[in-house]
Amino acid sequence: MNRDLLERLRAITEEEQKILDGGAEVEKGLYTSGEEFTVDSTKMLEAGNLITVRTHTRFVHFPLHRHNYVEVIYVCEGAVTNRIGGRDITVKKGELLFLNQYTRHEILAAGESDIVINFIILPEFFDVASNMIGKDNVLAEFLVNTLRKDEQRGEYLYFKVSEILQIQNLLENMIYSLVMKQKDQNLINQTTMGLLFLYLLDSVQYAETRGPNQYENMVMMTTLDYIGQNYRTATLTELAGRLHLPIHSLSKLIKKSSGYNFKELLQRKRLGKAVSLMCETDLPIHDIIAAVGYENNSYFHRMFKERYHMTPRAFRLKFGEEKNVRL
Repeated sequence: MNRDLLERLRAITEEEQKILDGGAEVEKGLYTSGEEFTVDSTKMLEAGNLITVRTHTRFVHFPLHRHNYVEVIYVCEGAVTNRIGGRDITVKKGELLFLNQYTRHEILAAGESDIVINFIILPEFFDVASNMIGKDNVLAEFLVNTLRKDEQRGEYLYFKVSEILQIQNLLENMIYSLVMKQKDQNLINQTTMGLLFLYLLDSVQYAETRGPNQYENMVMMTTLDYIGQNYRTATLTELAGRLHLPIHSLSKLIKKSSGYNFKELLQRKRLGKAVSLMCETDLPIHDIIAAVGYENNSYFHRMFKERYHMTPRAFRLKFGEEKNVRL
């Protein structure tokens, strides 16, 4: 890794200095607002961003917790030990650990020479990667499961890929882009993640995994593919017909597997497509609304503001000139 970047990552943070000065525990208020220790993406990510990185806090045991985003742990130097479902997984230099949403884990105290990067990623960030890697592979299944909210499954992917130079280079590029807060890099970073996934697929012999029910996976992959291909006109009734399942059974299975109902998944896809069009084209907002499948303009505006906390016009003014894709 670039020496200047590594030195920047090695620097003692304000949080770590407090721990060294006598703080015995993790300051949970930095990570969550609730009583249960769920690390909140709104505390980790700036509004409108889908991904960021931070160095893992050293010198202290990180207690059992989960997070409402996907976490990817990459070790630049040294090692870090995660405890998942009673099993210790020690991730060493150059290795990767993917943790799905709501997977419970704890992290044993790391030392000063253990330089660990935490990628904090919202599931929407993986849309480009998903299109690049296709279906019926371990990473495609993991991406389907990024929507899961059942922490009992404890899903993770652990890649021992320290010797694969292409993977190391892609990770360094992404880390540098995010640490230095380079502008106009969102689509580049999404594509870089897709390239990373393609190399990881060639390295599955170095992977350890723990994942969910395969039948549920098949149904969810089919559901997401159907919505992706037919988001303008998709209906639960049509999907149930394709899968030869009763509507109520399919609805329950989708909710159980993803934590979202069919309408919510469809809404996420339509809004994501609308955002892409806002940032990449000069189409009027009312034309974009029709293009992604909405017939009621006021309903679209209400749903958009509920998700992005601003109007479509304000969103376009804020992000459109940067040509950043905010899904």
